Amino acid sequence: MITTELTIQKVGNSMGVTFPKELLNKLRVSEGDKLYVTETPEGVLLSTYATNFAEAMEAYAEGSSKYRNTLHQLAQ
Repeated sequence: MITTELTIQKVGNSMGVTFPKELLNKLRVSEGDKLYVTETPEGVLLSTYATNFAEAMEAYAEGSSKYRNTLHQLAQ
């Protein structure tokens, strides 16, 4: 496990964090990309995708295959 210390700084009227280049490379992100912060029982999770979005897409995939014919009829 890698631990990186980040310092919160004032950025205009907000607060921000500067990420070291090595960490950005590991996350495979660059300027303009989005990061998602999710509270978990273990602490805070920082990821490049929204975990609730992934769960919603999983539910959609299950429902869309189960009700494929119905959805096809509704689309007409």
